[in-house]
Amino acid sequence: MTLPVRAAMLAYKSRKLDAFVAGARHARKTQHATLLAKIRRNQESAFGRDFGFREIRSLADFRQRVPVADYEPHRPYIDRVMRGETTAMFAEGTKILMFATTSGTTNKPKLLPVTGEFYAAYRSGWQLWGTGVFRDYRSLLSQTTLQLTSDWKVSHAPSGVPIGNISGLAAETRPFYMKPSFVLPLDVIKIRDHEAKHYTALRLAMASQRVGMLITANPSTLVEFARRGDRERESLIRDIYDGTLTPDIKVTSDIRSRLQRRLKPHKKRAHQLESIVERTGTLYPKDVWPRLQVLAVWTGGSVGVYLSQLPEYYGDLPIRDHGISASEGRSSIPLSCGTQAGMLDYRSHFYEFIPEDEYGTDNPTVLEAHELTPGKNYFLLLTNDAGLYRYDICDVVRCDGYQGESPLMSFMNKGRHFSSITGEKLSEYQVVQAMKESFAALDLPSCSFTLAPTMENRPRYNLLLEPGVHSDCTSRLAAEVQRRLEKINLEYGDKCRTGRIEAIEIHEIPTGTWSALRQQRSRERGNFEEFKHPCLTSDLHFIEKLPRVDESITHRVAS
Repeated sequence: MTLPVRAAMLAYKSRKLDAFVAGARHARKTQHATLLAKIRRNQESAFGRDFGFREIRSLADFRQRVPVADYEPHRPYIDRVMRGETTAMFAEGTKILMFATTSGTTNKPKLLPVTGEFYAAYRSGWQLWGTGVFRDYRSLLSQTTLQLTSDWKVSHAPSGVPIGNISGLAAETRPFYMKPSFVLPLDVIKIRDHEAKHYTALRLAMASQRVGMLITANPSTLVEFARRGDRERESLIRDIYDGTLTPDIKVTSDIRSRLQRRLKPHKKRAHQLESIVERTGTLYPKDVWPRLQVLAVWTGGSVGVYLSQLPEYYGDLPIRDHGISASEGRSSIPLSCGTQAGMLDYRSHFYEFIPEDEYGTDNPTVLEAHELTPGKNYFLLLTNDAGLYRYDICDVVRCDGYQGESPLMSFMNKGRHFSSITGEKLSEYQVVQAMKESFAALDLPSCSFTLAPTMENRPRYNLLLEPGVHSDCTSRLAAEVQRRLEKINLEYGDKCRTGRIEAIEIHEIPTGTWSALRQQRSRERGNFEEFKHPCLTSDLHFIEKLPRVDESITHRVAS
């Protein structure tokens, strides 16, 4: 598609984005209409009959008849839908496009039915987000985007409907005018082995200088992607020179055959890449793609610890947060770089909020979106077109202000990512903040870590790290993290001062453990890109459950 046509489409989409922002003046009214539309649509389903949807005429009726719930009360209905009984949750004739896997931490998989209505809302939110990016960086219209995502047809439900990752469905059904803008063919998404997928993506993308934006869920994926490109630089340059894809990686013959037309020799480009290596000693994205303008990743919660590593590989680029987005639905749309805060997607789903300090109590306050207090944290409840009602997604979000009646929301952490062995209520957000500040104070590079509790002798938290540059200053690092965590969480500080919790100790675990954990979790859930490293766990046996990478003995270094 020509540049003028893309520019015209951007202008058209910009008017939709402007209407979305302006419509926030009436977000409360829109929210109520959105809720009642979902109730009316599915009132004759088994779920609707069980919860009296026909009698619901208002939000008060809805709250009286439908309790706040996690996934488990929904599971029996979803299981029926998976067997082909669509009317267990939805109106007669509703088409199920797929079942989306979540990236949660439960052992039993959670699957979400993706209906046409749900998918339309999902696409609409992403298109609003993308419009904001392209409007801010119009030169992206003449460049390409490199997106790392996963397949939507990993397996199949008993009904024959695909099971996988909704981001893959979104990639496969992109608007026709956007498809030429993406550098990777869809076959790359279908490569199961993540190492092979990333190598293939690098092989195809490095053949061009036109990459202007890189999109994936987790910044840790960007770090690994860049390191792989440098580590495999000789093979990559040789493949680009010869027009090949090394046989050493696990790519099926049918995918290799379909990719072959993309694998043309680029001798001039290979020489350019060799010159980069001669000049810099590395092959990092910041040099490979000189037109790279924007990185699009999550920046909130535990993933924030990886952001400080990105400039080394990508340069000092603006970062556009994806917003609060999960398999269960997109909840916020950031419209500028350098901030997590995004407008609540008030048209797609119905939202309720429980104040963080009331969560888990017998009768918590439940608020609507327009009733939040800026600066306060809340647990998010979601009602969507995937059959979830008053669903406790276990996300802690912060209200950062308002656009009209629509709150600006930032993701803080998963609610399950708390640990409270003596009532200290440590959150993953607090731990990540303390670690980032400690790395900076000691002039140490950030790295993967997990803070894990133990009940040996007295309660204590172990800081698990692989050997690295910190190994010569473990005592200082442990003391720095302890000091900052006591300052951030006063309850934790009080319990440490009174001897109820001992000071943090650093445990070095074998090199390669974190990579093995990521691969293990990715095999279990089928999505390498969206793996969230657990920076805090409440599991007293976390160390024992870590995958073994060799027979090395874990070393304890007392703080």
